[in-house]
Amino acid sequence: MTAAPEHRSTDPYPTGDATYTGDAPAAAPDVEPGADVEPGADVEGEPDATGQMDVPAKHLAHTWAEARQAAFDCAAPIPAAPVPLRDVVGRTLAADITAHQDMPHYASSAMDGWAVNGTGPWILAEPGQRLAPHQASVIVTGGLIPAGAKAVLRTESGAMSTDDDGLPVLTLGGAARPGEPKNGQHIRKAAEEAAAGDVLVRAGVVLNPAHVALAALAGYDEVEVLGKPVVKLVLTGSEVVEQGLPEPGRVRDTFGPQLGTVVEMLGGLCREQVRIGDSYAEWLEGLEDSGLPEALNLPADVVITTGGTGRSGTDHFRRAVAELGGRLIIDGVAMRPGHPAVLAELPDGRFVLGLPGNPLAAMMALSTVGAPLLAALGHGQLPPVREVPSGTLLEPDPGRTRLMPFRLLYGMASPAQHTGPGMMRGLASADGVLVVPPHGVQLGEMVPAFALPWGPAISEPKTAEPKPKSPARKSASRASAKQGAQSGPVDWSALLD
Repeated sequence: MTAAPEHRSTDPYPTGDATYTGDAPAAAPDVEPGADVEPGADVEGEPDATGQMDVPAKHLAHTWAEARQAAFDCAAPIPAAPVPLRDVVGRTLAADITAHQDMPHYASSAMDGWAVNGTGPWILAEPGQRLAPHQASVIVTGGLIPAGAKAVLRTESGAMSTDDDGLPVLTLGGAARPGEPKNGQHIRKAAEEAAAGDVLVRAGVVLNPAHVALAALAGYDEVEVLGKPVVKLVLTGSEVVEQGLPEPGRVRDTFGPQLGTVVEMLGGLCREQVRIGDSYAEWLEGLEDSGLPEALNLPADVVITTGGTGRSGTDHFRRAVAELGGRLIIDGVAMRPGHPAVLAELPDGRFVLGLPGNPLAAMMALSTVGAPLLAALGHGQLPPVREVPSGTLLEPDPGRTRLMPFRLLYGMASPAQHTGPGMMRGLASADGVLVVPPHGVQLGEMVPAFALPWGPAISEPKTAEPKPKSPARKSASRASAKQGAQSGPVDWSALLD
């Protein structure tokens, strides 16, 4: 269940200059600093030579569903590339890992002791030389089995003695078992684990530490994995403090400690994080490619900024993108919170995702635009939207979708408290996010919802199984059952903290 599309364009990736001539209502303004001109609002123009008003074209933000799809469609998957073994856990293998040679590639000892040929007693030979019958040489675990050796006698099963001539010989000790050592005993044969050319791990597997260890055993230093987007974070705000309690007029940094981790949860590789002030020069510098050598820092595929996406004189996102030659793909989303989200593409192929400065609004914008973008770049699918039963009545809000963190209570989803654009308390305890369409939701109605990056997946709603017919009951029982059926679902939302 999603809002009806509010605009369409022949360009699959409409820019911020897209016009709208339909009759759908414009998105209402969100309550966020720096967003004094709402995408979708009429803007007063100047009179022309005839005295008529030259009114600029009305801009209407994408609907929530359109924004998700546009963010997913604008990006192509990043090609597969070789990556060092230390960095591939959790990555998807793009090419089979095969055995370059036999594994192990030589016969070795499984025990400390002596490599022996034939039955004892054995005369000791120099290590490494070919053993003749009744000869032995000292060997350690993993040691190369010398030519001629038939078995390994464990240290605890042998004893050094002398023969009739007083020469040292190896004999069976008291701990030796009957028939020890048998032919081949305690010898790890070559190719015991794999023969050269065997497939060890097939393409498409998500690599775990055991896969990495196996690749190392096979002699790999790096393996081919599907591409993942490298992300650079540009955190803005001269009023932001990174430690301690902020004074009045200052705010604590909520993005630095967690945004990179959330990006990783969404499939990105956060390789750089910088903090800038609010000047235009700093914005330009922050969006420029860092130019660091690839050995130290891979160039970013996506730059994510925080703040500066409104339309006041201190918001520089659009101006900086324009000066760098970029184009806007998404310029505002008809949703609350997070409507000032902006997505752009620069001439060098980098995407720039502008998140609002308020923390909850930023997380909703990241979920709406950032998650589909990172999924597309990383060979993923559009993040799923499920349905959950609403635990309360949600009033209409014409023209925009509302994203509401919710908590499950008795199997029904009710909006969490403390979910203003600048709050995080409600999201911290949420089980997911409701996607409330503009026309509202009735109590008990199924409503779209998506999971949080750090939370459990939202399960598919269970379909009710047909119940067997019950025998006829007394009229009083029927009346009671009828009243129960008419009462419908119960609004439990008042029980939430």
